[in-house]
Amino acid sequence: MIASILPTYSRAPLTFVSGEGSWLTEADGRRFLDLGAGIAVNALGHANPDLLDALTTQAQSVWHLSNLYNIPAQQKLADALVDKTFADTVFFTNSGTEACELAVKMARKYWFDKGQPERTDIITFSGSFHGRSSAGIAAAGSEKMTKGFGPLLPGFVHLEFGDLMGLTDALGDTTAAVMIEPVQGEGGIRPVPDADLKAMRELCDANGALLIFDEVQCGMGRTGKLFAHEWAGVTPDIMMVAKGIGGGFPLGAVLATEEAASGMTAGTHGSTYGGNPLACAVGAKVMEIIADDAFLAEVNRKAGLLRQKLEGLVSSHPDVFESVRGSGLMLGLKCKAVNTDVVQAGYGQGVLTVPAADNVIRLLPALNITDEDITVAVDLLDAAASQL
Repeated sequence: MIASILPTYSRAPLTFVSGEGSWLTEADGRRFLDLGAGIAVNALGHANPDLLDALTTQAQSVWHLSNLYNIPAQQKLADALVDKTFADTVFFTNSGTEACELAVKMARKYWFDKGQPERTDIITFSGSFHGRSSAGIAAAGSEKMTKGFGPLLPGFVHLEFGDLMGLTDALGDTTAAVMIEPVQGEGGIRPVPDADLKAMRELCDANGALLIFDEVQCGMGRTGKLFAHEWAGVTPDIMMVAKGIGGGFPLGAVLATEEAASGMTAGTHGSTYGGNPLACAVGAKVMEIIADDAFLAEVNRKAGLLRQKLEGLVSSHPDVFESVRGSGLMLGLKCKAVNTDVVQAGYGQGVLTVPAADNVIRLLPALNITDEDITVAVDLLDAAASQL
């Protein structure tokens, strides 16, 4: 008999009933140090008082307004994003998946309005993850994502991760855009080298193709910059954002230049809940906190501390771990043991991590994790590795 919740998840036997900061409490009273943060969503930890205040203040006035009307909280967040990024305009969604859908539509509509409707191809890379919608799985292209869901949405060209020569050859008269995560998350915490991002920008400019960055997981301060592409000194034409932007409240966005967004006129796209007042009130507070230079400097300092301790952990357990990789507080432990076994061992010690491809476990703690919790986290991982 099928469960009342569609059984598409392999859930751990854990039921969390409350959280504070970087800690979660299970129904039986056990406490767990959360190094997953809801897969990079709870960027400011659990039950953050500033976010609680923003949410409850908004909830006492109005919960929802249709996009038929002006929404002050939405305007405030859009202005903040435009002020702090390359973008001239923002469309709000509820998730990264929805952001991917719009990014694909925006790129294709751009060329249609330019009188080149044949430019529909979007080039993506192996190991990518762009959500689980029809466009998202077609963009990723892996058998794991697409098997059984055909026919797939056409118009995606798949290259191997890091294949700049292949990108040079693939760009052509039917290319609408190149889409890439500056740091792959689901793909195993694989940063794209700065030089490669610069080369992609140059290749796109030469061809006229748009450059789309998927910063759903690596954005919002996760790498120590507000957005990961800033480390390379390049900007995209379109960018997908979600996860951390809502601090735990469902929120996503597509940011774009005026030129890239030129085809998206009234009636070409919409969302019932996108830009909801509750979500945007929380998102505006998240932006206010994370976009602060002093906050980002602390993210970088804590990232250095965590990485140093993780390098020591790898050295202490050479049969369990192979290496540390990633950027900022988006780190991965490449495992020699089976990564899901490491995750399970962590449950036994009271620490939560997230598995990824390439036998990696992801460490995506709250950006405001304390130094003390970083020390405890590595101690718990050390205990889990000793158990293995």
